[in-house]
This record gives sequence, C-alpha cells and structure tokens, in this order.
Amino acid sequence: MKKITALLLALLMLVGALAGCGKQNDTNKTDKLSIVTTIFPEYDWVREILGDKADNAEVTMLLDNGVDLHSYQPTADDIVKISNCDLFIYVGGESDDWVDDALKNATNKNMKVINLLDVLGDSVKTEEVVEGMQETEHDHDHDHSKEVSTFEDDEVQDRSLSDWAGDWQSAYPFVLDGTLDDAFAAMAEKGEMTAEEYKTYYQNGYKTDITNIDIEGDHIEFTYEDSKKVGSNYKYVGYYIQNWSTGTKAAMYRFEAEDKDSGAPVYIEFNDHMIEPAAAEHFHIRMSNESFDAIVDPENSWPTFFPADMTGEEICEHMEGHDHDEDEDHEHEEEKDEHVWLSLKNAEVLVNAISKSLQELDPDNKDTYATNAAAYIEKLSALDGEYQAAVDAATYKTVLFGDRFPFRYLVDDYGLSYYAAFVGCSAETEASFETVSFLAKKVDESKLPCVLTIEGAQHKISETIVQNTAEKNQKVLTMDSMQSTASKDVANGTTYLSVMEKNLSVLKEALG
Repeated sequence: MKKITALLLALLMLVGALAGCGKQNDTNKTDKLSIVTTIFPEYDWVREILGDKADNAEVTMLLDNGVDLHSYQPTADDIVKISNCDLFIYVGGESDDWVDDALKNATNKNMKVINLLDVLGDSVKTEEVVEGMQETEHDHDHDHSKEVSTFEDDEVQDRSLSDWAGDWQSAYPFVLDGTLDDAFAAMAEKGEMTAEEYKTYYQNGYKTDITNIDIEGDHIEFTYEDSKKVGSNYKYVGYYIQNWSTGTKAAMYRFEAEDKDSGAPVYIEFNDHMIEPAAAEHFHIRMSNESFDAIVDPENSWPTFFPADMTGEEICEHMEGHDHDEDEDHEHEEEKDEHVWLSLKNAEVLVNAISKSLQELDPDNKDTYATNAAAYIEKLSALDGEYQAAVDAATYKTVLFGDRFPFRYLVDDYGLSYYAAFVGCSAETEASFETVSFLAKKVDESKLPCVLTIEGAQHKISETIVQNTAEKNQKVLTMDSMQSTASKDVANGTTYLSVMEKNLSVLKEALG
C-alpha cells in the first residue's frame, strides 16, 4: 500500500499556509459550486447532471493531461482545490491512498465527498487472475518484486542504489519500547519460541546505534543516536550470495564509500529478500570499516530499516504479515478492482449518488439536477440494453486482451468470459513467451477473429499474439478504458457515452 510521501506532506503544509492567507480574501470568493473530480467519467457525469446550470459551478478534472489513475500524484494546486471545494469525487481504491491525508487537512469541513467504491459497496469486485494471465507481485506503486528465500544463483541480478532511495528509520527503538510486542505475540502463535523469546531475538538482530538513513542518488547519510550525521557517495561493487543455516539464502548487495575519511561506514551491504531491481519496502543493512569479509555475524545481526513515514504501529502490522524464517510469502490483502466506471450498470448508481449530493448542495436547482440525472440514466440504461443485445446475438462469448484488462465489470455484466495478459492495474509492458503462447493458442482454439488491446500507442503484445496464431490474420482492435482521457479530448467532444458507444462497436466486431 502507498505511504504518504514527503512531497505530499510538504504540499499539505503548503495548503495550510495558503488557507491562512485565503481568509483575507473571502470577498473574492464566488458563489459558484466548486466540484473536484479525479477522473474523466466522474467529470462528465457531473456536467451531464448540471446541464444548463453548468455556469453555476466550477468543475475540475484532476487527471486532465492523460496521466493514468494508478500513477497519479497530486500537485500543490490540486491539494488546494480539494481543500476548498464543495464536492470532491474520487474512485477510492489503492491508487487513491493519498486522498485520506488530503481530506484530513481540508479547510472546507462541510464539503461533500463521494467515494465511488463506497457507493457501490458489496458489488465492488476484487482483482482477478484468470488462466494464462501473467502474475506479477505488485501494489499500485508497481515497482515491487516478490521476496524470495530460495533461488538459483544465476537468477540474481545487479541492482543500483536507487532501489533503496528515500528516508528510512531503524526498527530497533520500536522493539525496545514495546510497540512491536503484538507482532512477537503473533509469531509465537505459529512459531517455536515464546513472544518474549522472539522479542529478545529481534532486539539482538535489530540492534544498531544508527537511527536514520537517507539515500538520494549515490549519496547515503547516516544519523546516529547522538544526532551525529555522516555521509558519503557510494559505488556498487556487486552482490554476494549468503547461505543461511536454515537452508535458505539471500543476495547481499554491496556498496563501498568513495570518501573513506567521511566517518561513514566504508563497506555496506543491503539485503531486502529480493534478487532483481525493485524498490524496497524495508531492508537489512550490515557494515564494516575494514572489509566486506569483516562484517560480523550476519546471521544474528541484521539492523532493519523501514520508511521514515511509517508509524511504529504500521511496522508492527507489516511484521505480523511475516514469519521470521523468511521463507513464507507475503500475505497480501485482495485488492479491489478500481475500474468501476466501465460498467453502465455501475454508472447508473453513481450518477444517482452524484445527483443527490448536488441537490443537497444547491437546493434551489434540485429539480433540474434530478431531471437531468433521470434523463441521463435513461440513456445509460438504453446503451446497457444495446450491449446485452449485442452479446446475445454474438457468435463468440469470449474476448481476449493482449494487454492489461480493466474491463472485468463490463464482461461480467453481460456474461462474457475473457483471457488477458495482465490484470487491470498492472504496469507490465512485456509479456513472457509463455503468456504470449498461451493466448495465441486460445485464439486458435476459440477461432477468435480479433485480439483486443486498450488505448495507448503501443500494441506490441497483441500484435505478437496474432503473429503466433495459426492463421496470423486476426484484427487488433482497441477498447478505451478512459484511463487516459484528457482535457483536449473533452474539448473535442469526447463524452462518457461516446466512448462507451465506440467500445460497443469494437465489441460487436470482436464477438462476431
């Protein structure tokens, strides 16, 4: 799960400053409703409900330049807009973890907030991995690999210091003050030691006089218990494979200080249970001023650092999901499929919720908003019927995507089955040979006339799938998930309904 970044913290502080200044300028405030939406579908639904009352409101779409929901981070201006708005609408999934902190610091405490996933409740689906789909260990930062404790030596890849970039804090103080006691109790329930024995084990392993480590570029700065700070640039010198007495092993990534007189440790090595480039969630670090070989007792001394913005309670929760033996996989909560707007049935529910909030905010025009919403929902319902009719009349009942698959809500609405290269939130751009071969085989078995892809300039995976089929003559067609719809598209007349109508045309051709 994403943690609030130092940048966002700074932005929130800036909002407070701006809000304070703003109190002197209340006379400049307009009577218009201020509505902030994150993505295009929300924005377009608001405009449809406002209708000819659109001049009564200022409507903002935050993701207005084609930035994908999964990689969006708010700017200072975005935070200010949210802080002062009357109505804020957002999706509410893992990609929107930043929202909670933004709302806590909002200056308008009377704003209405619509979380799409909350509105839909139990009808929200979790991300699904179907047969043949390339599985990747991910969250919405999209840069984590699966932790491993057994591997072939030739699987280990070199890594750069950027994998550990950021501000980090030692977990050792949280062992001492009892914050991690619940984690030790959880370990005792399934382990061979008592909670107190686990606490002693971790107290010895985590012990260090370094409180913080800041890594930026090639530079590492160490802060000690006496507040002394020392730092140096470091160069990567390779990895060492450590074999543990438990029969597992780890890749130890080694770096050497360029300034050996800086007072910073000269020889350091990182271990985060990964063997390929990936951003670390936490790491163990060992060091020596003599040589790498002089690093003492790595099996019993493993000072551990977590992101500096994590609380002790969050570190405790993280540890409760681990076993100290390091040979169990992470336990991950199921992630909700955020792409709820791609269901016309969901859209009807969400438009009703938005209409209700607008009526409460602007009772003088409530009848207009109710009428506009009802008329728009009729259009959504009619298009929903067209989708169902097209599926009922189709030759094929399966779609195949050589891409991410954000359309689960849509296919489930009409009883279609699907195959795809990746789940909807995946950041993967390269499919394995096995994935391509599997999907090509499914195209042949089902005699599908088309391979589908989503919006974007690159459709290489779909094209490669076609080249690996027996006939090699399938069309590559694109369905638009509206994740990259920008202000320029809106200016050119793009609407939610127009996109869904085009998607229907594509779907008809794909289903035959």
